[in-house]
Amino acid sequence: MSRLNGVEVADIFRLYGPDYKREHPLPMWQLKVMSAIERCRTAKLGGHVEQCDKCDHMRISYNSCRNRHCPKCQTGAREKWLFDRKQELLPIVYYHVVFTIPDEINPLALCNKKTVYNILFKAASETLIELGLDSRHLGAQLGIIAVLHTWGQNLLDHPHLHCIVTGGGISKDESGWIRPKKSNNRKAFFIHVNILSALFKKKFMAYLVNAYESNTLKLVGRTAYLKERTHFLTFKRTLYDKKWVTFCKGSYRKTERVINYLARYTHRVAIANSRISSIKNGRIAFKWRDYRENYRLKSMTLDASEFIRRFLLHVLPKGYYKIRYYGLFSNRNRHQKLSLCNKLLKVSKTQDQQFNILDVLYDLTGIDFSRCPHCQQGHMRIIKNIDPIPHAPP
Repeated sequence: MSRLNGVEVADIFRLYGPDYKREHPLPMWQLKVMSAIERCRTAKLGGHVEQCDKCDHMRISYNSCRNRHCPKCQTGAREKWLFDRKQELLPIVYYHVVFTIPDEINPLALCNKKTVYNILFKAASETLIELGLDSRHLGAQLGIIAVLHTWGQNLLDHPHLHCIVTGGGISKDESGWIRPKKSNNRKAFFIHVNILSALFKKKFMAYLVNAYESNTLKLVGRTAYLKERTHFLTFKRTLYDKKWVTFCKGSYRKTERVINYLARYTHRVAIANSRISSIKNGRIAFKWRDYRENYRLKSMTLDASEFIRRFLLHVLPKGYYKIRYYGLFSNRNRHQKLSLCNKLLKVSKTQDQQFNILDVLYDLTGIDFSRCPHCQQGHMRIIKNIDPIPHAPP
């Protein structure tokens, strides 16, 4: 295995996954994720044989699982997403806003992932759009890219939303581009963080209460006590009394920088293989940063069972979209709105380039993967496909 530290999430699943599955009944969508990660880039998924057209050197490449939770399969997907977004960049400032829900909601979110995460998306996007349209702040239509993360560095549940927001927007009558009133202050978002937090809390709680009243929420385990209405009302008052955390980062004036920054979040999984230090006697050691101690780098060691449990906390339900687009970037009218943005900003668009993963990998690593690694003269050509090995369903 050509890995720097020799340790992967796949190794942990292969070694300790069978026992974990026997002891903890899992839904099919989690079992499929585990199976995909275990089989990724192995003969089980098949692949192809390449041969150099000069020296006949041969190389076997196995297929990747392409599962969005797999630590090995995100580079290509991330770079394709990044390539597509760069074609849409506007010559404006962008802001990074993070919406976080209180820890008290975490148990409810784990039992109701789709419902609670949908509320998070809805409340955050509506907060930004509503305040953006308010002439006291901007008075324009914003563009928003929102990315869901459900974990903290210690792999425990910590749902939050990363949003990239346009620094300005199209006027309500679509006749001009409106820039933020505080555009000269790079550190300040044009909507005060306290105003964002207050409206976000109000919207989130309204949707959460509505879900409770309509019996949409599944209340089991640590949340079963909320079935009693008096307990839920107490729970609701506790959340209203808390100050909710909304973080606003300074603006990015170099447009490609902001999209490169966001790309770090879009296709990230709960833990990268590079953070796993060792597997020893059923214990998994990994690196993590403690944000409460000024991002201090620490090491944590967990039993394999607890490591797997924490990893699976962040497996999203099948078909759930963790990247969503709003306002100017809405999928429904993105092309029309961006064309108008470019017109108002007097941007002349060049013809879109074509994505080529080999070019991207060369830019990232400086290595031409099409060139023979042995003679450095010829190019590798596929001469044979390798069929995947049939396997029983997980």
